[in-house]
Amino acid sequence: MSDLTTLTNGILSGRYRALARAISMIERDDPESERLLAELYPSTGRARIIGITGSPGSGKSTLVNALAKHYRAQEKRVGIVAVDPTSPFTGGAILGDRIRMSELYTDRGVFIRSMATRGFLGGLAKATNDVVDVLDASGFDVVLVETVGVGQDEVEVVRTVQTNLVVLVPGMGDDIQAIKAGIMEIGDIFVVNKADRPGADKTVTEVTMMMSLVEEHGDYIPPIVKTVASKNQGVVELAAAIEKHLDYLKSSGELDRRNRERVRIRIETMLKEKFMDRLIGGTLSRSDYEQLLEHVVHKRNNPHDAAIELLSRVKF
Repeated sequence: MSDLTTLTNGILSGRYRALARAISMIERDDPESERLLAELYPSTGRARIIGITGSPGSGKSTLVNALAKHYRAQEKRVGIVAVDPTSPFTGGAILGDRIRMSELYTDRGVFIRSMATRGFLGGLAKATNDVVDVLDASGFDVVLVETVGVGQDEVEVVRTVQTNLVVLVPGMGDDIQAIKAGIMEIGDIFVVNKADRPGADKTVTEVTMMMSLVEEHGDYIPPIVKTVASKNQGVVELAAAIEKHLDYLKSSGELDRRNRERVRIRIETMLKEKFMDRLIGGTLSRSDYEQLLEHVVHKRNNPHDAAIELLSRVKF
């Protein structure tokens, strides 16, 4: 039996050591990881994939911790992917959310992995989709994906998960924090966390008013759930809203559409990466490419014509 087969079998059997090894392979872009993912892919599609995104300081990690304990009380296996900022010195994850979820570490029904963004835009690590697939194939019932935090461009989580929670908090001095471009559109459920603070009802009202201006939700109106995750308040209601959203996804056909969109984005992303890898270092030497960049930087060429020139060198 080959080493890759042994690793695949270990993942399918839910062995944590095999999971950790596989995720490390994916993160370092090991050539064998593509074969591994191909072997695992037929076993995916069973997990409930939930995204948790929101402004820094909104209590995302505490909410993830509370949700994980709720699902564990139902005897469901929970995988957690916590995407952290990248250290500018080591390239690794800093201030890992695992510190704030330490009480889950003794639970053999929970697997936690922190990942560094490594500069990847959208608040998600480049390998997040692949890691979610590994956890899915390993038999986890629920996979929670926590992002770095939202900004105007950090909305990529919606392409990875089935239900996306946008976590807000009252009293942060930004009455329109929920109006940032893209944020209102990606929320399937809005969570006003730390709802024991003054201004919680005002935040709920603001979000309700803003949702009336958003057309992307169609006939589904995202609910707003108030929680105090540190005290485990509102978590049962939030879990119920998550299940209700899944029912909507299934009955409306939206789940199939989202799965199809997720596959399309992943294939196109991989195509772009493989195309660039084949072009630079293959069809075009690295030194020639750097020279082309220099010409554009010094205005002897322009980005559009440079791209056309590169494309002309590709033989299909």
